[in-house]
Amino acid sequence: MINQPESGSAAGANPVLAEVVRSGFVESRHRGAAVGLAADGTVAVRTGSADAPFFPRSSNKPLQAVGMLRCGLGLDGELLALAAASHSGEDFHVDGVRKILSGAGLGEEALQCPAAWPLDEWTTHQLVLQGEGRSRIRMNCSGKHAAMLATCVANGWPAQTYRSPDHPLQQAIRSTVAELAGEPVTAVGVDGCGAPLFALTLAGLARAFRALVLAAPGTPERRVADAMRAYPAWISGTERDERRLMEAVPGLLVKSGAEGVDAFALADGRAGALKIDDGAQRARVLITSAILRRLGAVVPDELTTAPVPGGDAVVGQIRPVLPI
Repeated sequence: MINQPESGSAAGANPVLAEVVRSGFVESRHRGAAVGLAADGTVAVRTGSADAPFFPRSSNKPLQAVGMLRCGLGLDGELLALAAASHSGEDFHVDGVRKILSGAGLGEEALQCPAAWPLDEWTTHQLVLQGEGRSRIRMNCSGKHAAMLATCVANGWPAQTYRSPDHPLQQAIRSTVAELAGEPVTAVGVDGCGAPLFALTLAGLARAFRALVLAAPGTPERRVADAMRAYPAWISGTERDERRLMEAVPGLLVKSGAEGVDAFALADGRAGALKIDDGAQRARVLITSAILRRLGAVVPDELTTAPVPGGDAVVGQIRPVLPI
């Protein structure tokens, strides 16, 4: 294989976490940062700026779901998993969102996430054939938004302003996120779905996921972790890599986020998080698998690399590169 020196490398830049090899030629590289915690919570893997604040995007959703349970949200099982989901907009996801809304006496018109096509390609094709278009309920964050609305109803809070950072719901969620991460929220932004987004460090995000799996059974933290692990297709989709990874690694909790984010934890407290600088999703699960292996987990080979096609043949691979 031909390796070329990296161009544009700068002192202090995050290291390469994955590279794309085509016909023996490294044609692309993805830089980023990652952290992995051992079962006792000590740092076992650290590369790049693991202590710099960033937006975890949808990797925050399990933490947000914990905050909602603490505020009286009455969900369990697959519907609780859906509250922490970036779902694919498949029909069973939509049915679940409608159940959450109807349980709170609300309809689809209460959702304030943007209208979108489903992430699931087959479902999108079916909607087009049926003459349907984008909708709020098919948007991947509609489960979280429905759960936020249900939490407002349960507390008698105004539902029309549930996305405001000053809303009692969002203030409670922010406090929960900071507590689980063991660090303050350093910035508040607006996520792609319009809900508030709370910045953490990678180390803080990994600590938060570790807290979920190690919590006592029946606590809000453990209820979220157990629901997500029991129903991985509900937090992602039938064809998504999160489902495949969670089914392949017993006891694994994992949640992706936009812009190349992943966070995970194993049942014994091993945990980790990563952020790819350029936001690429194609290397995310491969890097997560590499960190899991570094922490001692058994991960199938097919989840550690991805093929690079050339015509009808495979001519290379996307592979993780984890500096020590």
